[in-house]
Amino acid sequence: MILLDEPTSALDVSVQKQVIELLINLQRKHKISYLFISHDLKVIRAISHRIFVMRHGQFIEQGETEQLFNHPQHPYTQSLLHASLFTTA
Repeated sequence: MILLDEPTSALDVSVQKQVIELLINLQRKHKISYLFISHDLKVIRAISHRIFVMRHGQFIEQGETEQLFNHPQHPYTQSLLHASLFTTA
């Protein structure tokens, strides 16, 4: 397992895409797992199979990526996803 803490946060969108594609290719080739920490929900959605949502240092929700994005259960997760709809890339 490789820990990636905000690996694309200071990159422009085109470089972010290249880094994500590289990480996905390495993951497939070497069958490795990532613990990917990020505030960027678009990046998280692109690279993750499973998501854990934290609030105040506690895990409050977890699930398969599309399930969590489409049907969040916890009010904090719902608010987080709703707020992300109004941010610009």
